[in-house]
Amino acid sequence: MKDFLEKRDKGKLLIQRSRRLKKNLLRPMQLSITEDGYIHYGDKVMLVNPDDPAVEADMFLGGDLSLCMTPDEIQCHLRDELEVPCGLSAVQAKTPIGRNTFIILSVHRDATGQVLRYGQDFSLGITGGFENKMLYLSSDHRTLLRSSKRSWLQEVYLTDEVSHMNCWQAAFPDPQLRLEYEGFPVPANAKILIHHCHTNRGLAAHRHLFLSTYFGKEAEVVAHTYLDSHRVEKPSNHWMLVTGNPRDASSTMSDLPKLPAEDTRAVEQAMGLDTQ
Repeated sequence: MKDFLEKRDKGKLLIQRSRRLKKNLLRPMQLSITEDGYIHYGDKVMLVNPDDPAVEADMFLGGDLSLCMTPDEIQCHLRDELEVPCGLSAVQAKTPIGRNTFIILSVHRDATGQVLRYGQDFSLGITGGFENKMLYLSSDHRTLLRSSKRSWLQEVYLTDEVSHMNCWQAAFPDPQLRLEYEGFPVPANAKILIHHCHTNRGLAAHRHLFLSTYFGKEAEVVAHTYLDSHRVEKPSNHWMLVTGNPRDASSTMSDLPKLPAEDTRAVEQAMGLDTQ
């Protein structure tokens, strides 16, 4: 009993450690607000795989999915710090919190404040709600000992080591215009592709495969490029770098309602009346 009371006073009980970790991961965060409509180095954003009504019906999760850090379920009950390497998943979360707020970082030089462009190298860092912690989105070739848990494809993970495994590039979704957009600024809150430089694989969300995590059932995230019959990347490879809402610091730009013109055009396309 004395040992229990001593550990409780020092905050070393397993339940206390677990609560501290969960508190940091779920800590509210504030995203960067873009003034020119583009993404800049140093911006705090959410990586969102947008909902697509045309995807297969057997998907596990619908709606917009945000990329989140997912610590091992057992380790969450044993420690109050982030493990390395740390896993990732996709979640139906629209609120920026510690586990889904990423920072756009430059790779080769300090470019804070400069516009991120298509074809430029960048890395994605995340603090997980901690003050003196930075993990980087990384990936490596699939091996017999290292692969994703459900699909056995190339896994993505978070590590504290800075290397070429942290390097990513943004690409324009339309392959016919991809070369023309090379060097153009990357727009915020718009669909893009995110490719891993070392393996040339695209970041993808598996809506039909779920993982049992500390926070419940969530979708698997891998590095794999999915192409249709026209050699165009499928919706699982589409991502948006979502920024903050200037009118409400607690919400994002994806929470804003669509413009009436966009809704009208969507209805016209569904009815076959759109002639454009």
